[in-house]
Amino acid sequence: MAEGGISSFWGPVTSTTECCEKNYAYSSYIAEFHNTISNIPCIVLALVGLINALRQRFEKRFSVLHISNMILAIGSMIFHATLQRVQQQSDETPMVWEMLLYMYILYSPDWHYRSTMPIFLFLYGVVFAAVHSVDASAKRLAKMYVATLLIGTLCWLFDRIFCKEISSWPINPQGHALWHVFMGFNSYLANTFLMFCRARQRGWSPKVVHFMGFLPYVKIEKPKAQ
Repeated sequence: MAEGGISSFWGPVTSTTECCEKNYAYSSYIAEFHNTISNIPCIVLALVGLINALRQRFEKRFSVLHISNMILAIGSMIFHATLQRVQQQSDETPMVWEMLLYMYILYSPDWHYRSTMPIFLFLYGVVFAAVHSVDASAKRLAKMYVATLLIGTLCWLFDRIFCKEISSWPINPQGHALWHVFMGFNSYLANTFLMFCRARQRGWSPKVVHFMGFLPYVKIEKPKAQ
């Protein structure tokens, strides 16, 4: 969006996309202030997930997944702070990496089982459905995941579609920033749900508990042999 009146430390905007927020409204170092700081919750949540994965010795793939969430959020912060074409790649490229990582975790838990992939996918779907319908805590995770995805998407669409109208309002609802916050929780919930499903698959007796009565995470009890 148009300049907010403060000179830019990073120079003219060169990115191919901008959001509905005035540029450099608060600082010459941050182009889109709200869209930049709204990535902080994602970093904090990913750090919480990483600590939990390491502390309970989940498979390394889950640590990598939480780290990728942090990298994505940091890349988004860099892009929205600068609005430069080069930094735009630090926002978009990690998205591709993360999608590939999710595909690996969902569809290929064991590389040497490639020949039985169709059977595994079918069984995984059955297990997913069973866990989703039987375990109340996992069901709540799934519902929260869907809710944050839908609400976040609505915020993103509102910011994109009604930008001209929003520009004339005395207060900008910062739809894109809200999208960042909701997707930060969405990614955390997705990772937590995947950890629950994987722990159930490995026979680790997972259960969903809450930190400070609010933030869900997976607690497991591995058999002594593991």
